[in-house]
Amino acid sequence: MQNTRYARSGMVCSVDHLASSAGITMLDRGGSAADAAIATNAVLTVTAPHMCGLGGDLFALVHDGRVATLNASGRAGSGADAARLRAEGHTRMPHLHDIRSVPVPGCVDGWTALHGRYGRLPLADVLAPAIRLAEGGFPASPLMLAGARAAAQRPGGGDFASAGAAGDLVTRPGVARTLKAIAASGRDGFYLGEFGQGLLETGAGEYLEADLARVNADWVEPLRVRAFGHDVWSAPPNSQGYLLLLALGIADGLDLPVEPGRSAWAHLLTEAARVAGHDRLAVLHEDAKDLLGEHEIARRRALVNPSARVRLAAPAADGDTTYLCAVDEQGMGVSLIQSNASGFGSMVFEPRTGINLHNRGIGFSLTPGHPAEYAPGRRPPHTLTPALITRPDGSLRSVVGTMGGDAQPQILLQVVTRLLRYGQAPGEAVSAPRWKLGGTTGFDTWDAPDESVVEVEEGTHWPDGLEALGHPVARRPYGTGFGHAHLIDVRPDGTLAGAADPRSLIGAAIGR
Repeated sequence: MQNTRYARSGMVCSVDHLASSAGITMLDRGGSAADAAIATNAVLTVTAPHMCGLGGDLFALVHDGRVATLNASGRAGSGADAARLRAEGHTRMPHLHDIRSVPVPGCVDGWTALHGRYGRLPLADVLAPAIRLAEGGFPASPLMLAGARAAAQRPGGGDFASAGAAGDLVTRPGVARTLKAIAASGRDGFYLGEFGQGLLETGAGEYLEADLARVNADWVEPLRVRAFGHDVWSAPPNSQGYLLLLALGIADGLDLPVEPGRSAWAHLLTEAARVAGHDRLAVLHEDAKDLLGEHEIARRRALVNPSARVRLAAPAADGDTTYLCAVDEQGMGVSLIQSNASGFGSMVFEPRTGINLHNRGIGFSLTPGHPAEYAPGRRPPHTLTPALITRPDGSLRSVVGTMGGDAQPQILLQVVTRLLRYGQAPGEAVSAPRWKLGGTTGFDTWDAPDESVVEVEEGTHWPDGLEALGHPVARRPYGTGFGHAHLIDVRPDGTLAGAADPRSLIGAAIGR
C-alpha cells in the first residue's frame, strides 16, 4: 500500500485531515513549522479526544539548524502518596477512574514554550482553526465513536453524547472556551483559569495552586545514536526514546537480510527490541543516565542469536497517543507527540470544561524506594517517543513518530530501518505490515519480557519463520493496535516526501 505525497515548500502529516489542513493554513500565512504543529495539535485536541487532548502531555523535537528537545510532561501533584495507595492494596498505579494517575497536564505549557521560541504568528491565529471547530462542530470520526460512547457516561464527559454515528456533528463548548482563554492569556488562561480551578476541585487535595503555577515544559538535551549512516535523535528520560535509539544501534551491527520481507528480518529486529527493553521497568526514570554508551550497545547486541529467540534474565536491578510532524519552507522540522496515555485517558473529566484527563501516572512505580516511585513533583516514565533524523552534515533528513504505547520504539525501529537501511519511500515504510511485542493494556510489555508474544499484522510470511525460531506468535488483522506512524522525509534536492499512516483511516499528509 503506497501513500507517499510530495511537496516543495512545506508539509504537515497527522492522523486527521482537518488537523493537517489547519497546519498547512499556518504555513500558507507565513507561519513556521512550529506554528503548523501547534495548530495541528490544537485541532486534534478537539477532534481526537480518544488520542490526545488539553488534559495530556507533549514531547517535541525541533530542527532549526540544530536539534532541540522539549519535554512538556506533567508532574505528580503535591498530594501524591505512594504509601497510601499501597495501604489501599494497590501494587501498581490505578489505570482508570482515579485522579491519582493524573499528573498536571503538560500540553499547554508545551505549546507556549514551542511558540515562544519558534512561533512566527500570533498564538490566537494559530489556535483559531481549533476554536472554530470546537464551537461550530466537526464530524465524528469512526475511530472516536466507540470510546466516545463510554466517555459520555462519565461525569463531565457529555461533549461526546451527540456522536451516534460517523459524520455526526460534535461540538465542544468547554474546549472552545479553554482555547480562547489560552489564546488571550497564554498558560495562565489554562492552568490558572476555569480548567485549573476545576482540576483543583476534582483533585480534592491531589494538587495545590503551586503545582499549577509551576511550568511543565523544559528544553532538554536530546539523545542521539548513529545508525545506518545517519544520526537518529529522540527525547531523553523520562521518555522511553532511548529504547528506539538503543535498538537501532543494536540493529545497525546485525547482519540484516537483503530485504525486510523475510522472517529473519522480523526475528533480528524483534530481538534487538527485546534486548534493548527487557529491563525498562528498572532503569527508566526521569534522572536516568548513560543508557546509550557504545559498550552497552555492543553488550546487548551480543545477546542476539540469529538462530533462536534468546531467553533474557529478569530485569536488571529490578495508547492512546497522536503523532504529527511538520516541515516549513525554511527547512525547520518539528516532530511532536501528544497523548492521553490510554484512549480517553483516565476517564476522569474536568467537570467545568469537559476536558478529559490523561493517565500518564500509570508509569509511576509503587515499589518503595524505586527512582520512579509515585511522589510529589516527579515525572512518570513515559512511552512517548518522538524521533528526528539528520544526515552526517547535520541537515534535516526526516521527522517521524507514531502512537502505540510501549510499542512506539518497536514500530519506529521498523519504519526507520525500512527508510534508512532499505531506501523505502515514506508511504511504503509507513504502510508495510508490522510486528510488535504484545501485552494486555499496551503499557505492560516489559512486565514479563520472556513471555511476550510477537503480534504480527496480516500480509507477511513472518509467523511460521518466527515460530520456528522459538517466538510465540499471534496473528492480527492489519491495523489492529499497530500504531499510526507519520513521516516526512527531506530529499537531497529539498523535495518533501511524506506519508500519513493508512491505519488512521482519516489521516493526511498535505503539502504545499
